[in-house]
Amino acid sequence: MIKIKKQFLTMLTISIILFFINILTISYSASIPSTNFSNNQNQELYSLAPMLEKVLPAVVSIRVSGTRIQNQQLPEEFKFFFGPNFPSQQQSIRPFEGLGSGVIINAEKGYIITNNHVIDNADKIHIQLNDGREIDVKLIGKDPQTDIALLQIKDSSTANLKKLNLKTITIADSDKLRVGDFAIAVGNPFGLGQTATSGIISALGRSGLNIEGLENFIQTDASINRGNSGGALVNLNGELIGINTAILAPGGGNIGIGFAIPANMAKSLSDQIIKYGIVKRGLLGIKGTEMTSDVAKALNIDAQKGAFVSEVIPNSAAAKAGIQPGDVLISINNKYINSFAELRAKIGTSEIGKPIDIGLLRKGRQITVKVILEDSESNSTKAEILTASLMGATLSNSIINGTKGVKVESVLSNSPAATFGLIKGDLIISANEQRIENINQLRKIIKTKPTALALNILRGDQNIYLLLRGNNIFN
Repeated sequence: MIKIKKQFLTMLTISIILFFINILTISYSASIPSTNFSNNQNQELYSLAPMLEKVLPAVVSIRVSGTRIQNQQLPEEFKFFFGPNFPSQQQSIRPFEGLGSGVIINAEKGYIITNNHVIDNADKIHIQLNDGREIDVKLIGKDPQTDIALLQIKDSSTANLKKLNLKTITIADSDKLRVGDFAIAVGNPFGLGQTATSGIISALGRSGLNIEGLENFIQTDASINRGNSGGALVNLNGELIGINTAILAPGGGNIGIGFAIPANMAKSLSDQIIKYGIVKRGLLGIKGTEMTSDVAKALNIDAQKGAFVSEVIPNSAAAKAGIQPGDVLISINNKYINSFAELRAKIGTSEIGKPIDIGLLRKGRQITVKVILEDSESNSTKAEILTASLMGATLSNSIINGTKGVKVESVLSNSPAATFGLIKGDLIISANEQRIENINQLRKIIKTKPTALALNILRGDQNIYLLLRGNNIFN
């Protein structure tokens, strides 16, 4: 009896324990969120497709063709027969074709922005929309120093543009970008057709890369390959944040280091090209260096970033605004600048005649001065802005012995300008028998695209003529 009673108590105890274990198990299971591994056809996966559907119609493929002048080294035997004064190089005209990308920034007017190197020296430029339609376009203007060019639909009549039904990309404020923001590159790599790649913003304000004259690049690891040049770099909202321009490729392939021109910079330049046909580059009138911790320590300045002013050019825009040697420039229009290179790029892409606010540090005090930028062409300009055939020469407005003209400040050896015959110190006083006194007058003559260009030049006591001819000289 006692044995049976003990067995009964044991079984009762086990039953009670199992009962409570079961309750605890049910309670714990209920607290865990349910995970459904079944293939639910109604559940939509996260995708960039809806955003790209808005972007792709505003990105175009570009196909160009034209001719380039190439210098060919002649054999040494020619020097033996014809003497040491015989030209060592012979020029030849070679046809070429190229591919790139572009972005529609104004559908109503038919404007498309791209890189200058995509269309440089092109005789014919065509675009292909993402739906396959091909359209002829024309060059409106370009800026080699920043590698920006502006195209327009050839038939830009209101009726035709309405018929084409182009799509304009939305432009974001690229000054608000942060390292780590997502970025998507859209373009036409290797002529494969429209392609999208994704990554992040790796760095901002990149300069000193020797890619362009004025550099303030966005760096991204979104794949940018040959043919992507001129295409769009967009954010997750599908807004344009940059124009894809170059890659760092030591081995010839993509290693995840690409560069894009900031959208704000590209828009400012394209607005000027639309308004003037050229970029009227602003000039501040200072000399200086990067503001680093070493410079700050040496000069006992409480600033780690910005542009240190070592010299102010007399009567320049900076001098008129009250900027002084020893100042540290830290912002433009309330937006911080990190380096002298960034200052140079922003000033060089700002429109002349419009006041800008420059923030600076002076002896521990923060000051804001209003500056009206001057036209840099009153000092000097690169001749390739006028025509690629004069590349390598630097020109300035000048007066020599009472005669106004365009002075050749410098000429790079073996450049097209040197081959043409220009030398340092030449004063160009007429073009095609039209008197010129400044660079703008020379530009107007070149923009008419004459079949030949005859420059009348004062060279010391000599009065000489240089003649430039060719089908593709005046792009």
